[in-house]
Amino acid sequence: MSKKIAPESLYNFNIPQFVKQALSEDMGDGDHTSLACIPASANGKAHLLVKENGIVAGVTLAVEIFKIVDDSLKVNVLIKDGAKIKVGDIVLTVKGKSQSILLAERLVLNCMQRMSGIATKTNHLVELCRGTKTKVIDTRKTTPNFRGCEKWAVLLGGGANHRIGLYDMILIKDNHIDYAGGIGQAINAANTYLKSKNKKLKIEVEARSIDEVKQILAVGNIHRIMLDNFSIPDIKKALKLIAGTYETEASGGITEKNIANYARCNVDFISIGALTHHVKSLDLSLKAI
Repeated sequence: MSKKIAPESLYNFNIPQFVKQALSEDMGDGDHTSLACIPASANGKAHLLVKENGIVAGVTLAVEIFKIVDDSLKVNVLIKDGAKIKVGDIVLTVKGKSQSILLAERLVLNCMQRMSGIATKTNHLVELCRGTKTKVIDTRKTTPNFRGCEKWAVLLGGGANHRIGLYDMILIKDNHIDYAGGIGQAINAANTYLKSKNKKLKIEVEARSIDEVKQILAVGNIHRIMLDNFSIPDIKKALKLIAGTYETEASGGITEKNIANYARCNVDFISIGALTHHVKSLDLSLKAI
């Protein structure tokens, strides 16, 4: 995927709509501080300063925000999305109407700080898995209405996306299995549904034990098995049983302390919800110059 603008169709995410809603939420009936203190005719310049080492993400989104706020603003990008950054770096400069720069400031920072935090965390975990075939992927544990940006940031950090939402993959988890009456019933119902709707979606099934892995293999007709909260010894047993028949995904209880051990088992994917729901934003600042 390009490190420029995220395809809106990929994430079911309308960037202009998101920006306009976010600005409306913040601005209400006007940025009264700027309106009171800054003449409408005043022009200024600012730069986006890096105050913490990491991976930058959200640069292209920031350009879009400045453009939507005021298309007369001139933005000069010095460091592109996905690049390593260090304290003191200048990511971009913006010049034009001072009121417009101030209106865009907080939205730009809120988005870029969070996206850069996600990209930085993702990159760290990807590096810990280096030398294995395992891909680090995200989950649906995202911020409502900000999922597109968060999953975009995972890509910029070198990770990969799991399903985007409920609509682009069938993921049969524990509650689905329990409500359906069992693993076999859930898998068979999913395949019947896809056939009836003429849909071609991948099917993934969560296994909570070695016995459930065996049940899934007995039914078959799926694409991926999620090994949920499996220990390293049980992951190895499961992978031996699966024997490459289906894609495999390890999930649950995996942190930077043990991710390398799971990756060395040669599981295809490791999904980590904390990439998007439990991450520290990167420290960035927009300063007048």
